[in-house]
Amino acid sequence: MQDYILSCCSTADLSAEHFEKRGIQYVCFHFTLDGKPYEDDLGKSIPFADFYKAMQNGADTRTSQVNEGEYIDYFTPFLEAGKDILHVCLSSGLSGAYNSAALARDTLKEKYPDRKIYVVDSLGASSGYGLLMETLADFRDGGMDIDHLHEWVEAHKLELHHWFFSTDLTFYVKGGRISKAAGWFGTALSICPLLNMDNLGRLIPREKIRTKKKVIARIVEQMKLHAKNGTDYNGKCFISNSACQEDAEEVARLVEAAFPKLNGKVLINSIGTVIGSHTGPGTVALFFWGDERKD
Repeated sequence: MQDYILSCCSTADLSAEHFEKRGIQYVCFHFTLDGKPYEDDLGKSIPFADFYKAMQNGADTRTSQVNEGEYIDYFTPFLEAGKDILHVCLSSGLSGAYNSAALARDTLKEKYPDRKIYVVDSLGASSGYGLLMETLADFRDGGMDIDHLHEWVEAHKLELHHWFFSTDLTFYVKGGRISKAAGWFGTALSICPLLNMDNLGRLIPREKIRTKKKVIARIVEQMKLHAKNGTDYNGKCFISNSACQEDAEEVARLVEAAFPKLNGKVLINSIGTVIGSHTGPGTVALFFWGDERKD
C-alpha cells in the first residue's frame, strides 16, 4: 500500500466499517434535527432509521458543510506526521465544500511546502462518490502513487454514473426542487421522477415515470445503456437508499440478473443524514462506471 492519505467527506455514504477496511479517512459534514446539532457521522449519533422516521413525522432538518478552518484542523495531523494527502470532496454542484478544502490546501501549503496536498471535486455524491473512493483505494493498494492517482481521478471521474429515483415527492417539494402543484399531481398520479448527476455535478430531473415498478425497470435500463461494456460490465456496482431497503434490493436483484460479470454482489448502503436531509425517505440511487457524462 502506498504511504499517503486517501480521504473524503462523510457524504460519500459508505459505512464507517467500510471506510476503515479500505483505509479511507473521512471528515464529517453537519446537520441539525429540529434545531439539535449533530455530526454526519455515518449513523453513530442517530441511527438512519430514526432519522428518516423523524423526517416522516415532520422534523426540520438543515445541513452545513465542512468549512475552511475545519479542513485545516482535519488535514494538519496528517501533514505533521509527514503524510501527503489526496482529498476528494462532495460535488461542487451541490456544496461549497470543494472551495473550502481548496482554501485550506492553499493555506497549509505555505506551512508545509514539502508536502503534496491534492483536493479533487468529485462531481458526485452519496455512494457514487463512495464508489469513486473505492476505486481509488483499489488503485492505491495496487501500488499507484499519489501523483498518478490524482491524474487518474481528474481524467475519469465523469465516467462514474449516478442515477436516482424517488417514490416520495414530499421533500423535493419542501426543498423547492418541484412546485407544490407538481408534487400534488405527481403523488396523485404515482409519478416517480428519475434523475441523474450531470457533468457539472448537479442533480438533474430526466424523466417522469408512473409507478414504482416502471421506474425500477427504467433505472436498470439506464445502466444497460451507459455501463462500460454494456451488459458485459465487470466493474463494481453500488446502491444507496433512504429508508426503502426493499426497493433497493429489487434494483440490486435486477442488476445482478442483467449483468452476470459484475465484480461481486451489488453493495447496498444507506443514504446518509446530509444527502438524506434533501431527498427525504423513498429515494434509491444506482452507481456504476460507464461512458463519460456529457451534460
